[in-house]
Amino acid sequence: MQKITSRDNDLVKHIRKLKNKKYRDTNQEYIIEGIKLISEAIKENANIKKIILCDDCEKTEHISKDLMYEIAKYDCIYMSDNVFNYLSEVNTPQGILAIIGKQQSDLDIDYSQDIILALDDVQDPGNLGTILRTIDSIGLTQILVSKDTVDAFNPKVVRSTMGAIFRVKVIESTNLLKTLKEIQKHKFKIMVSSLQTDNSIYDVDYNKKVIVVGNEANGVKSDIQQLADEKIKIPLLGKTESLNVSVATGIILYEYIRQKL
Repeated sequence: MQKITSRDNDLVKHIRKLKNKKYRDTNQEYIIEGIKLISEAIKENANIKKIILCDDCEKTEHISKDLMYEIAKYDCIYMSDNVFNYLSEVNTPQGILAIIGKQQSDLDIDYSQDIILALDDVQDPGNLGTILRTIDSIGLTQILVSKDTVDAFNPKVVRSTMGAIFRVKVIESTNLLKTLKEIQKHKFKIMVSSLQTDNSIYDVDYNKKVIVVGNEANGVKSDIQQLADEKIKIPLLGKTESLNVSVATGIILYEYIRQKL
Protein backbone atom coordinates (compact mmCIF):
# COMPACT_ATOMS: atom_id res chain seq x y z
CA MET A 1 0.00 0.00 0.00
CA GLN A 2 1.25 3.48 -0.90
CA LYS A 3 2.83 5.51 1.89
CA ILE A 4 3.46 9.25 1.71
CA THR A 5 6.28 10.76 3.75
CA SER A 6 6.72 14.19 2.17
CA ARG A 7 4.68 17.35 2.56
CA ASP A 8 5.56 18.17 -1.06
CA ASN A 9 3.45 15.28 -2.33
CA ASP A 10 0.69 16.39 -4.74
CA LEU A 11 -2.05 14.67 -2.71
CA VAL A 12 -0.88 16.40 0.46
CA LYS A 13 -0.99 19.75 -1.34
CA HIS A 14 -4.48 18.95 -2.66
CA ILE A 15 -5.81 18.12 0.80
CA ARG A 16 -4.32 21.31 2.23
CA LYS A 17 -5.99 23.36 -0.51
CA LEU A 18 -9.35 21.77 0.31
CA LYS A 19 -9.36 23.87 3.47
CA ASN A 20 -10.18 26.79 1.15
CA LYS A 21 -13.84 27.25 0.14
CA LYS A 22 -13.07 28.36 -3.42
CA TYR A 23 -10.92 25.28 -3.98
CA ARG A 24 -13.62 23.05 -2.46
CA ASP A 25 -16.21 24.57 -4.77
CA THR A 26 -13.99 24.17 -7.83
CA ASN A 27 -13.18 20.53 -7.09
CA GLN A 28 -16.57 19.65 -5.55
CA GLU A 29 -14.77 17.91 -2.69
CA TYR A 30 -14.30 18.37 1.03
CA ILE A 31 -12.45 16.74 3.92
CA ILE A 32 -13.79 14.76 6.85
CA GLU A 33 -11.70 13.59 9.78
CA GLY A 34 -12.13 11.15 12.63
CA ILE A 35 -13.54 7.69 13.26
CA LYS A 36 -17.13 8.85 13.81
CA LEU A 37 -17.35 10.80 10.55
CA ILE A 38 -15.65 8.10 8.48
CA SER A 39 -18.07 5.52 9.91
CA GLU A 40 -21.05 7.77 9.10
CA ALA A 41 -19.75 8.39 5.58
CA ILE A 42 -19.53 4.66 4.91
CA LYS A 43 -22.93 4.02 6.47
CA GLU A 44 -24.58 6.76 4.36
CA ASN A 45 -22.85 5.71 1.13
CA ALA A 46 -21.10 9.05 0.77
CA ASN A 47 -18.91 9.59 -2.27
CA ILE A 48 -15.62 8.63 -0.62
CA LYS A 49 -12.74 9.41 -2.99
CA LYS A 50 -9.82 8.46 -0.76
CA ILE A 51 -9.21 7.44 2.84
CA ILE A 52 -5.95 8.54 4.44
CA LEU A 53 -4.53 6.71 7.44
CA CYS A 54 -1.61 7.69 9.63
CA ASP A 55 1.39 5.42 9.66
CA ASP A 56 0.77 3.78 13.04
CA CYS A 57 -3.03 3.77 12.73
CA GLU A 58 -3.29 -0.02 12.88
CA LYS A 59 -1.21 -0.07 16.06
CA THR A 60 -3.84 1.89 17.93
CA GLU A 61 -7.01 0.37 19.31
CA HIS A 62 -9.21 3.31 18.33
CA ILE A 63 -10.29 1.94 14.96
CA SER A 64 -12.24 -1.29 15.26
CA LYS A 65 -11.48 -4.31 13.11
CA ASP A 66 -14.95 -4.08 11.57
CA LEU A 67 -14.35 -0.51 10.49
CA MET A 68 -10.89 -1.37 9.15
CA TYR A 69 -12.52 -4.10 7.08
CA GLU A 70 -14.93 -1.54 5.56
CA ILE A 71 -12.16 1.01 5.04
CA ALA A 72 -10.12 -1.55 3.09
CA LYS A 73 -12.81 -1.54 0.40
CA TYR A 74 -11.86 2.02 -0.57
CA ASP A 75 -8.81 3.67 -2.07
CA CYS A 76 -6.59 3.90 1.02
CA ILE A 77 -3.28 5.69 1.41
CA TYR A 78 -0.92 5.73 4.38
CA MET A 79 0.97 8.82 5.53
CA SER A 80 3.74 9.27 8.04
CA ASP A 81 2.75 10.73 11.39
CA ASN A 82 4.52 13.97 10.53
CA VAL A 83 2.60 14.45 7.28
CA PHE A 84 -0.75 13.36 8.72
CA ASN A 85 -0.44 15.79 11.64
CA TYR A 86 0.41 18.52 9.12
CA LEU A 87 -2.98 17.91 7.49
CA SER A 88 -5.06 17.32 10.60
CA GLU A 89 -7.47 19.99 11.86
CA VAL A 90 -7.69 18.68 15.44
CA ASN A 91 -5.39 18.75 18.46
CA THR A 92 -5.52 15.00 19.03
CA PRO A 93 -5.91 13.31 15.62
CA GLN A 94 -7.49 9.87 15.48
CA GLY A 95 -5.33 8.96 12.52
CA ILE A 96 -7.92 8.89 9.78
CA LEU A 97 -9.40 11.34 7.29
CA ALA A 98 -11.07 11.14 3.91
CA ILE A 99 -11.75 13.14 0.77
CA ILE A 100 -15.47 13.25 0.01
CA GLY A 101 -17.07 14.22 -3.28
CA LYS A 102 -20.07 16.52 -2.95
CA GLN A 103 -23.43 15.06 -3.95
CA GLN A 104 -24.78 17.37 -6.65
CA SER A 105 -27.53 15.17 -8.06
CA ASP A 106 -30.48 17.16 -6.70
CA LEU A 107 -30.29 20.62 -5.17
CA ASP A 108 -33.91 21.56 -5.86
CA ILE A 109 -36.09 22.54 -2.90
CA ASP A 110 -38.37 19.75 -1.65
CA TYR A 111 -41.79 21.31 -1.08
CA SER A 112 -43.31 18.16 0.41
CA GLN A 113 -41.92 18.85 3.92
CA ASP A 114 -43.91 20.78 6.54
CA ILE A 115 -41.25 23.38 7.15
CA ILE A 116 -38.10 24.68 5.49
CA LEU A 117 -35.32 26.27 7.52
CA ALA A 118 -33.46 29.18 5.90
CA LEU A 119 -30.31 30.82 7.24
CA ASP A 120 -29.58 34.46 6.50
CA ASP A 121 -25.81 34.99 6.75
CA VAL A 122 -25.06 32.80 9.78
CA GLN A 123 -21.29 33.15 10.22
CA ASP A 124 -20.04 30.84 12.96
CA PRO A 125 -19.04 27.32 11.83
CA GLY A 126 -20.05 25.81 15.16
CA ASN A 127 -23.50 27.38 14.92
CA LEU A 128 -24.09 26.04 11.41
CA GLY A 129 -22.85 22.58 12.36
CA THR A 130 -25.14 22.48 15.39
CA ILE A 131 -28.10 23.66 13.32
CA LEU A 132 -27.48 20.95 10.71
CA ARG A 133 -27.32 18.35 13.48
CA THR A 134 -30.58 19.67 14.97
CA ILE A 135 -32.32 19.57 11.58
CA ASP A 136 -31.22 15.97 11.16
CA SER A 137 -32.55 15.12 14.62
CA ILE A 138 -36.09 16.19 13.72
CA GLY A 139 -36.17 14.43 10.38
CA LEU A 140 -35.72 17.34 7.99
CA THR A 141 -33.54 16.59 4.99
CA GLN A 142 -32.72 20.03 3.58
CA ILE A 143 -31.63 23.52 4.57
CA LEU A 144 -31.61 26.75 2.58
CA VAL A 145 -28.64 29.06 3.15
CA SER A 146 -27.72 32.50 1.82
CA LYS A 147 -24.54 32.81 -0.23
CA ASP A 148 -22.84 34.67 2.64
CA THR A 149 -23.61 31.99 5.22
CA VAL A 150 -20.48 30.14 6.34
CA ASP A 151 -19.67 27.24 4.02
CA ALA A 152 -21.35 24.03 5.17
CA PHE A 153 -18.29 22.06 4.04
CA ASN A 154 -15.88 24.04 6.17
CA PRO A 155 -13.94 21.44 8.24
CA LYS A 156 -15.20 22.91 11.53
CA VAL A 157 -18.81 22.79 10.33
CA VAL A 158 -18.43 19.22 9.08
CA ARG A 159 -16.98 18.03 12.40
CA SER A 160 -19.72 19.62 14.47
CA THR A 161 -22.50 18.04 12.37
CA MET A 162 -21.49 14.60 13.72
CA GLY A 163 -22.52 13.00 10.42
CA ALA A 164 -25.63 15.06 9.65
CA ILE A 165 -23.76 16.60 6.70
CA PHE A 166 -24.33 13.31 4.83
CA ARG A 167 -28.10 13.37 5.39
CA VAL A 168 -29.07 17.04 5.07
CA LYS A 169 -29.10 18.63 1.63
CA VAL A 170 -27.55 22.11 1.73
CA ILE A 171 -29.12 24.41 -0.86
CA GLU A 172 -27.22 27.66 -1.35
CA SER A 173 -29.18 30.63 -2.67
CA THR A 174 -27.34 33.38 -4.52
CA ASN A 175 -30.26 35.71 -3.71
CA LEU A 176 -32.15 34.60 -0.62
CA LEU A 177 -34.87 37.26 -0.94
CA LYS A 178 -35.64 36.16 -4.50
CA THR A 179 -35.63 32.50 -3.49
CA LEU A 180 -38.05 33.16 -0.63
CA LYS A 181 -40.42 34.95 -2.99
CA GLU A 182 -40.33 31.89 -5.24
CA ILE A 183 -41.08 29.60 -2.30
CA GLN A 184 -44.13 31.73 -1.44
CA LYS A 185 -45.57 30.76 -4.83
CA HIS A 186 -45.63 27.16 -3.55
CA LYS A 187 -48.06 28.19 -0.77
CA PHE A 188 -45.42 28.48 1.95
CA LYS A 189 -45.49 31.43 4.33
CA ILE A 190 -42.31 33.20 5.38
CA MET A 191 -41.78 33.35 9.15
CA VAL A 192 -38.80 35.23 10.57
CA SER A 193 -37.26 35.42 14.00
CA SER A 194 -37.46 38.99 15.24
CA LEU A 195 -37.51 41.01 18.45
CA GLN A 196 -39.93 43.44 16.79
CA THR A 197 -43.08 41.42 17.47
CA ASP A 198 -45.35 40.30 20.29
CA ASN A 199 -45.91 36.86 18.73
CA SER A 200 -44.04 34.12 20.53
CA ILE A 201 -43.01 30.84 18.95
CA TYR A 202 -45.95 29.26 20.81
CA ASP A 203 -48.56 31.49 19.13
CA VAL A 204 -48.17 30.21 15.56
CA ASP A 205 -48.59 26.97 13.67
CA TYR A 206 -45.75 25.37 11.75
CA ASN A 207 -47.48 24.01 8.68
CA LYS A 208 -46.00 25.03 5.32
CA LYS A 209 -43.68 27.66 6.76
CA VAL A 210 -40.20 28.82 5.88
CA ILE A 211 -38.47 29.68 9.15
CA VAL A 212 -35.76 32.28 8.59
CA VAL A 213 -33.09 32.86 11.24
CA GLY A 214 -30.47 35.52 10.87
CA ASN A 215 -26.90 36.58 11.40
CA GLU A 216 -25.50 36.32 14.93
CA ALA A 217 -24.99 40.08 15.27
CA ASN A 218 -27.62 41.64 13.02
CA GLY A 219 -30.46 39.13 12.79
CA VAL A 220 -32.56 38.76 9.64
CA LYS A 221 -32.00 41.47 7.03
CA SER A 222 -34.61 44.21 6.73
CA ASP A 223 -35.75 43.31 3.19
CA ILE A 224 -36.55 39.76 4.33
CA GLN A 225 -38.25 41.13 7.46
CA GLN A 226 -40.49 43.20 5.17
CA LEU A 227 -41.29 40.15 3.03
CA ALA A 228 -42.28 38.03 6.06
CA ASP A 229 -45.85 36.86 6.53
CA GLU A 230 -45.22 36.31 10.24
CA LYS A 231 -42.66 37.29 12.87
CA ILE A 232 -41.90 35.29 16.00
CA LYS A 233 -39.69 35.53 19.06
CA ILE A 234 -38.71 33.29 21.94
CA PRO A 235 -40.05 34.52 25.32
CA LEU A 236 -37.18 35.39 27.66
CA LEU A 237 -37.96 35.67 31.37
CA GLY A 238 -34.49 36.51 32.64
CA LYS A 239 -32.14 39.40 31.99
CA THR A 240 -30.53 37.87 28.91
CA GLU A 241 -31.79 39.75 25.86
CA SER A 242 -30.96 37.21 23.16
CA LEU A 243 -29.91 33.62 22.58
CA ASN A 244 -27.21 31.98 20.51
CA VAL A 245 -28.60 31.41 17.00
CA SER A 246 -28.15 27.63 17.11
CA VAL A 247 -29.86 27.43 20.53
CA ALA A 248 -32.71 29.64 19.33
CA THR A 249 -33.12 27.57 16.17
CA GLY A 250 -33.31 24.38 18.21
CA ILE A 251 -36.00 25.83 20.47
CA ILE A 252 -38.10 26.90 17.47
CA LEU A 253 -37.71 23.59 15.66
CA TYR A 254 -38.68 21.58 18.71
CA GLU A 255 -41.83 23.66 19.12
CA TYR A 256 -42.62 22.43 15.60
CA ILE A 257 -42.02 18.87 16.82
CA ARG A 258 -44.19 19.42 19.91
CA GLN A 259 -47.08 20.56 17.71
CA LYS A 260 -46.52 17.74 15.25
CA LEU A 261 -46.63 15.12 18.00
